[in-house]
Amino acid sequence: MGSTVRPQVPAPQRRLHVGCPFTLDTASFWSILQWSPLSGSSDPYCIVKVDNEPIIRTATVWKTLCPFWGEEYQVHLPPTFHAVAFYVMDEDALSRDDVIGKVCLTRDTLASHPKGFSGWAPLTEVDPNEEVQGEIHLRLEVAPGTHGKRLRCSVLEARDLAPKDRNGASDPFVRVHYNGRTRETSVVKKSCYPRWNETFEFDLEEEAAEALSVEAWDWDLVSRNDFLGKVVVNVQRLCSAQQEEGWFRLQPDQSRSRRGEGNLGSLQLEVRLRDETVLPSVCYQPLVQLLCQEVKPDNQGPGHLIPVIEETTSAECRQEVATTLLKLFLGQGLAKDFLDLLFRLELGRTSEANTLFRSNSLASKSMESFLKVAGMRYLHGILGPVIDRVFEEKKCSGLHRPQTEAEVLEQSAQTLRAHVVALLSAICRSVRACPVVVRATFRQLFRRVQERFPSAQYQNVPFIAVTSFLCLRFFSPAIMSPKLFHLRERHADARTSRTLLLLAKVVQNVSNMDAPISRAKEAWMEPLQPTVRRGVVQLKDFITKLVDVEEKEELDLQRACNSQAPPVKEGPLFIHRTKGKGPLASSSFKKLYFSLTTEALSFAKTSSSKKSAFIKLASIRAAEKVEEKSFGSSHVMQVIYADDVGRAQTVYLQCKCVNELNQWLSALRKVSTNNPGLLGSYHPGIFRGDRWSCCHQKDKTDLGCDKTHSRVTLQEWSDPLDHDLEAQLIYRHLLGVEAALREKHRLLSGERAADVSPTGSGGAPEDSLAQLLLVLQDLQEAHSSSLAGPPPREPHHLLELQT
Repeated sequence: MGSTVRPQVPAPQRRLHVGCPFTLDTASFWSILQWSPLSGSSDPYCIVKVDNEPIIRTATVWKTLCPFWGEEYQVHLPPTFHAVAFYVMDEDALSRDDVIGKVCLTRDTLASHPKGFSGWAPLTEVDPNEEVQGEIHLRLEVAPGTHGKRLRCSVLEARDLAPKDRNGASDPFVRVHYNGRTRETSVVKKSCYPRWNETFEFDLEEEAAEALSVEAWDWDLVSRNDFLGKVVVNVQRLCSAQQEEGWFRLQPDQSRSRRGEGNLGSLQLEVRLRDETVLPSVCYQPLVQLLCQEVKPDNQGPGHLIPVIEETTSAECRQEVATTLLKLFLGQGLAKDFLDLLFRLELGRTSEANTLFRSNSLASKSMESFLKVAGMRYLHGILGPVIDRVFEEKKCSGLHRPQTEAEVLEQSAQTLRAHVVALLSAICRSVRACPVVVRATFRQLFRRVQERFPSAQYQNVPFIAVTSFLCLRFFSPAIMSPKLFHLRERHADARTSRTLLLLAKVVQNVSNMDAPISRAKEAWMEPLQPTVRRGVVQLKDFITKLVDVEEKEELDLQRACNSQAPPVKEGPLFIHRTKGKGPLASSSFKKLYFSLTTEALSFAKTSSSKKSAFIKLASIRAAEKVEEKSFGSSHVMQVIYADDVGRAQTVYLQCKCVNELNQWLSALRKVSTNNPGLLGSYHPGIFRGDRWSCCHQKDKTDLGCDKTHSRVTLQEWSDPLDHDLEAQLIYRHLLGVEAALREKHRLLSGERAADVSPTGSGGAPEDSLAQLLLVLQDLQEAHSSSLAGPPPREPHHLLELQT
């Protein structure tokens, strides 16, 4: 394969990948969180902030000093972010939650660890002088004066200042210091987006080394003013430039910072910062075509490249590679064929039926990713009601006489049996609800295993092969950790966790077709054996129906699914309604059920009611948060859209928590990312009376006072596929193992005892491998030329968090 002919490479995108597993360290000292002296424990949770913007809240872990969350998040961020901070909080039901401490990682810190940051990071006390945010707009110039040059500083406006008052805002003013003189602006009441437009002049000394200091403060009537941040300007550099204007990021005042003494605890962090340059699609076409050729149905026999990729992939990154390959082939419509190839490879090297798909092979990891990408909505429909009943079960218990041990065991067995019956019944009724691509993939798996183990003694093996993925690697993890699969908002308590664990174990026994080795492990399973045996019969009947989908039916089902716009996000929200006009106007929030598809945002009274189209997707211009002071809630978002005649309209929707708020914002931003006319600025407040509540401007059509955040989104399994990113990620992995690939090519060529031209058509493994090596070389050249070309457009970053 010769060098690829490439057009001029457009400016690339850069993407950031950060992984952060974290938990509180209590290994060295039992009371490492010195926070609750009365109870000796805390109710900790974490708030993750990017540049002081809360984007994630973990669940609360009750009454412990050693919490473990185990939550995973991925956040797309703009390249301008400066730091990621983890705030450990102590939840209090009766008062404001307490801050235990924080860990802050700057972008420079992350970039200085190319292989990742790993270790225990001590919690530091939260210092008000360091909790600054926002930017200030300044115009600085050196102007001629009567007795020499003058330093002129125009304080124009600020945005996104920290709210220091109880009303969710601040009363900001600015102090400008230079050469022993101090000037102050007026105070703007109740605003985090003030506008001053005030100018100050100072005598400029030619050789003076003193800097110009601009400090923002929150004015308080009865207490000390609160520090909001500062900007220090190099006057000598300004003299050279003569004039400078722009937005300056407010910085903390290190001279005022104070560090508390004592051990607040530690946070375990494993953070990886990866900066990816994503080239235009044309550059990845040779790589994608070469990989697709390996798995296409008309390809005779198993391909050569996929086995080599699996062989050269370490266990540590196998899951990541499997997910990337799965998404790449899913985008090409070849996910089923890719997985079928992996099934054949796994079956070809398996001699014992009881070890089939039990290892963490590329096939197992790819199927796990496939089920999460294609089947998460299906999982929620099956497990959601059962999990809810398990969590709510303890609320039904009353005050009764003390029970004997036998009675407790019998009651527990009955409760567990009821949950098992409900779950199996839900699974067995779900054949038509299962996504057609999942059914077709399981059909291929079932047939391949039957072909490999055709004798009667292995009659259960095809069924176990299906359940090993569907039940053991998909349903069971979700049952044991429903929070991680977004089935519940909070982690389970000890009693509920025990019930979920037992339920998962029973499902495991049923999935193993009630194998004697599973039955003999624990005695508590004995009373449930009749239920398990009935469950095995039900599950086998379900799998028989599940895989009974022919090619024509598969195409018909796929066509029917494609004709319906699937919901991207749905759930109850509260919509803001205003009644009346003028000073007598009142407002309230009404609960409705909203559904977002790739066509429109619609609503209905309930989830089963007929939905009415509300906002067409193409008309959305922005989706942003609303200031807390506007409605007295920090969980309100606004959707700005154009009506039928092109006028800008805004609807306000209230969510129940910060995570739900960010999930809805992410979904709205992702489905509207290619809309024309997206806004670059917006008003985070509301227009009340005759002015905006955020910046106090009286023109309702005034340009927004803050930047929009269309690039800030949470990544979900159901996100639209990014073909270029997946190709770039697999290229980056192959580049990392290029030496191993070349060695493998040398060995394969040596076995044939002859040099083989990379462009030959013999179909030998080394031919495909030689083509792959040439494609990697071409992509390296494309990346080099992109770096030598014009500056890239604004990059895009992905922050991966694992708790």
